[in-house]
Order: sequence, then C-alpha cells, then structure tokens
Amino acid sequence: MGKPTSGRLVLNHSTHIPGLIRILEALTKLEGINTITPGVISRTKGHIPQMQLRISVPIRGGFKVIARLGKTVQEVFILTTLSQEQLEEVLQV
Repeated sequence: MGKPTSGRLVLNHSTHIPGLIRILEALTKLEGINTITPGVISRTKGHIPQMQLRISVPIRGGFKVIARLGKTVQEVFILTTLSQEQLEEVLQV
C-alpha cells in the first residue's frame, strides 16, 4: 500500500454557497472520498440558518448531496467508497 491519497475537489462553477468549499475541502482529506463536484445552485422558499448537508439519492459510485444555507441550495456529487451511513456520519456539520 502506498501513502493515502486525498480526494479531488472539482471547482467547475463560479458560485458556491458561502463556506461550502471549506467543508468540501475537509471532506476530500477523508479516506474513501474520491471526487467531490459541486453542482447546480438554486433558491428555495424555506430558510435554513446554518449550513446543512444531507444525502439526497445514491448515484453510480457515490451519492448526490444537497447543501443548504439560508434560502440557497446547491447540489454536490460525492464519489466515494463509503456506505450511506458512513457518509451521513461525516456530513454532520
């Protein structure tokens, strides 16, 4: 076994929820996290005062996660070998 490699954070959008990138960068350092790609950002009616990350649906090789803060929602795609339960534990922000 070689030294553990960290995951990759793909920054393909110009806008992100404030504070989200810092959280995602920390996640890339965890074993089992391969690639994290922030996706579409949109608005919602409900207001969430603190950052919330929650698994939405399984995708091939990982999970789609919804990040919410205030009235803003952003999709995040996480490719991982972690189970849904393991990922839910590390997403507790």
